[in-house]
Amino acid sequence: MRHLENAETAKCVYFCQLCSWFTWYSCTRTLTNTMETLLTIFALSYYPIKGSKMGSSCKYLALIALAIVIRPTAIIPWIPLVLNHFLQEQRKADLVLHNCIPLGLVTVGTSLIIDRVFFGEWVLVQLNFLKFNVLQNLGTFYGSHPWHWYFTQGLPVMLGTHLPFFIHGCVLAPKSMLSHKEFRFIYPVLPFCMVFCGYSLKHLTAWKKSAASFLLLSNLLPALYTGLIHQRGSLDVMSHIQQLCNSSYQSQAFVFIMMPCHSTPFYSHVHCPLKMRFLQCPPDLTGNESYIDEADVFYSNPLGWLNKEFYNDKLLPSHLIFFSVLEQEISSFLALRGYEKTATVFHTHVPQGRVGSHIYVYRKKTEMTHT
Repeated sequence: MRHLENAETAKCVYFCQLCSWFTWYSCTRTLTNTMETLLTIFALSYYPIKGSKMGSSCKYLALIALAIVIRPTAIIPWIPLVLNHFLQEQRKADLVLHNCIPLGLVTVGTSLIIDRVFFGEWVLVQLNFLKFNVLQNLGTFYGSHPWHWYFTQGLPVMLGTHLPFFIHGCVLAPKSMLSHKEFRFIYPVLPFCMVFCGYSLKHLTAWKKSAASFLLLSNLLPALYTGLIHQRGSLDVMSHIQQLCNSSYQSQAFVFIMMPCHSTPFYSHVHCPLKMRFLQCPPDLTGNESYIDEADVFYSNPLGWLNKEFYNDKLLPSHLIFFSVLEQEISSFLALRGYEKTATVFHTHVPQGRVGSHIYVYRKKTEMTHT
């Protein structure tokens, strides 16, 4: 990889990373995957390539260790690079004894101490992560995909119009098993892909400007659409809820979010002790094969669930929030219990399953009449 490291290639890689629609879609999200990606970028800059002025075994291994502590799956894309470094390193014993072992002990020890403070007991989170996602495979509770999903759908969608440049770069340069998969899980792989895209762009000497313009324009529209329009209702509806914090009826308010679990933020966007509830979907850790979470029970019979859960008018929430696809099914409950629609919030042009095109806010007529 020595010939990859030069100023022109670096600029091309940087350009490819910046104009990627997936970078703009994901980089502002407060996810561990975002931090993992940033650590990956810094670690790549310190990876010891022969002739490199910035290469540092200690720095890049420390950053990898930190990324693994944050999310253990961060080790997967680094396995071939670390192995390659080990095989080419002349002083292998020094690499292991003076870098790998000390850094591993420090990061794991720090993680143990932090978790001990917050959990009140000794917990090895990385081991629990392995048990939950690999040994027990409980991640399938939130959905499963075939083993080839990352290659046939994940990477092509994430790379978008960068895909042909990535393939071209992979050809020029060298002359996943978990069931539950999401696009955000492969976000940390994007910097690796951009290295090959940038290398490809650099070698398109006659078409470089045209190719760069194509990448920029073809990524601009999806970046703007997914960043500003697509599925924005989950955030916009929180502003309606937050208004209750400034109301004299705050103590009487009770907001019930009847949406697929984790569809919206919670107190991070409300900032007041407002009574709120959402449908729960915790995984079963007891091995009960017939376990069904609250959200699935609700969606199997929304009207029956509501009548059973709120059998007494005193238990009724003051505000109900749900996707538009649910309105018709629970319309009789809304009418009988005296709810009126107070807000309609756009969410997506591509409704699917339990997720509707809009989010509705309903308020009980007999209460909160001044909100």
